Amino acid sequence: MGTDVYVVGIAGGTGSGKTALTRALHGRFAGDSSLISHDNYYKRRDELSYEQRTKLNYDHPSAFDNDLLVEHLDELLGGRGVDIPVYDFAVHNRSAEALRVAPRRILFLEGLLLLDDARLRERCDLRIYVDTDADVRILRRVKRDVVERGRTIESVERQYLATVKPMHEQYVEATKQYADLVVPEGGYNERAIEIIAGGLAAVIARESDTAPSG
Repeated sequence: MGTDVYVVGIAGGTGSGKTALTRALHGRFAGDSSLISHDNYYKRRDELSYEQRTKLNYDHPSAFDNDLLVEHLDELLGGRGVDIPVYDFAVHNRSAEALRVAPRRILFLEGLLLLDDARLRERCDLRIYVDTDADVRILRRVKRDVVERGRTIESVERQYLATVKPMHEQYVEATKQYADLVVPEGGYNERAIEIIAGGLAAVIARESDTAPSG
């Protein structure tokens, strides 16, 4: 992007391990990286009741406020910090909170449909797609939604069959074609983490060597 911020986009299906991969890499570069989840950019739906919000399709590209994310990315690429929204999965809506994100040498972006929007793809210097077997993904999804997000098994099953599975097949899987790297198992693939981290370290070192001195 012609800036000092190197943007790494990490996409993949629900439960694929993309968040685990992102967090592992972010942890390796804790002092030199920022992290933004596409999930925080689900559209605010204050006009709908909780029951109505539970019936929305959150796995369709139209569920995301990509205009706002693009705006925030451009601010970060320009060296300016941003206040990103915080999404509350328990109520299916944005909370009143905001999270401050500062520009750093590496910016990790992760999300289900991150590579679906051409504007987001164009702002990524490295695009990664996490590819994991569907049976493994649904088991991880059930565990996450029930334990971390307070959902019931029945609600997870309904959502998976109604929107998650068909949207993955229609939209998410198709974005693999835009990836520079396809990583099986995501954050559970230790070898891939080592290789990617080594490449990012080399990028930082190379940019440091070529940066003009005071």
